[in-house]
Amino acid sequence: MIKISIDSTPLGPQPSGVGFHVAHLIAALQNLQEKEDFQLSIFYQPGFLNWLFGRHQPPSSLEEFKLDLETGRYQTLWLPARISNPLMKQFPELLSLCLQASMETPDVFHGTNYTTLPWGNSLKVMNIYDVTFLKYPDYVDSVVATYEEQVRQCLKYTDLVITSAESSKQDIAEYLNFDPDRICVTSLASRYSNQSLPQLAASGIKLSKDYILFVSTLEPRKNIPALIQAFNHLKSKHKIDHCLFLVGRKGWSYDPIFNAINQSPWRKDIYHLGYLPDELVVWLYTNASVFAYPSYYEGFGLPILEAMTLGAPVVTSNTSSLPEVAGDAALLVDPNDWEQLAEAILRVISDTQLRHELVRKGKERAKLYSWHNTALETLKIYRRFL
Repeated sequence: MIKISIDSTPLGPQPSGVGFHVAHLIAALQNLQEKEDFQLSIFYQPGFLNWLFGRHQPPSSLEEFKLDLETGRYQTLWLPARISNPLMKQFPELLSLCLQASMETPDVFHGTNYTTLPWGNSLKVMNIYDVTFLKYPDYVDSVVATYEEQVRQCLKYTDLVITSAESSKQDIAEYLNFDPDRICVTSLASRYSNQSLPQLAASGIKLSKDYILFVSTLEPRKNIPALIQAFNHLKSKHKIDHCLFLVGRKGWSYDPIFNAINQSPWRKDIYHLGYLPDELVVWLYTNASVFAYPSYYEGFGLPILEAMTLGAPVVTSNTSSLPEVAGDAALLVDPNDWEQLAEAILRVISDTQLRHELVRKGKERAKLYSWHNTALETLKIYRRFL
């Protein structure tokens, strides 16, 4: 029986892209254990403060995602990442001995967030979602800016890289000079399903108007100032009666976004809603006139899949993985051309037939992606390389 260990460390109290991927992958693999005859364990490293105070309990997010900690074995490395990462760079053999001495060595160890551990004779797998830190270094925060050294160190002993799109595979091979035959692609899936949920009751937000929706962390790569510029143009030239909702927590280097909002003549129609509960996000997706996602670069672009799943017509960029995920179910635009973005949004909100066609195609496209299929493909990849 194959023994597989998945790193759940990226699961924070408010999980976003990577955290959602890790949670849903673990849950889907747990459901396959009996049928596929393998044993899954959940690996975790405590944060530095939790480590200082001796708190090594599982992250609360594991319980929120209903991951079965009784049937799924649970392993905690007593070292936090802040200590194990320098060890990994300077003394990987010592870290390997620590791992082998403190817990049972799995057949597969899957590092889920730009790192993996030098764990004995395990098949060492690493998720690399994109190479923004190399391709667009001006778009990343201080933490992601350190990824290059960490990733290159890990690649010295990594057996297999998993990413989420063919375009990301090509970037990893090119920018990190890693053998493309050892890079595999498993798609992500939406964390939402197309079902009715309670209506929005967000304090202070009036939904008497239609709205354009954006959902993601507010950071430079997402190209939000261009979306605001397109919105300004649509309000002034075409007199649209829509609001613009920006849903997502503040990330980094977001001052230009809020400057653009404050300078807009229609700033009262632009709302930053922050991090919202899932049921509210689902409602917003489901009722949006259009979902606009003009990101410069994505390893997968999960928000456009979520929008398609929930029936929002999508306008997104023609770059990186976004055309690969969207197929013919979205209008694609040059993210460097805000006028083209405005024109595509106008087409969707003014052409009922086009809107219905994009919604129909989006829902059909979304059916191609599921966490069950992602887990099956991941398991096949493990077995192929063992």
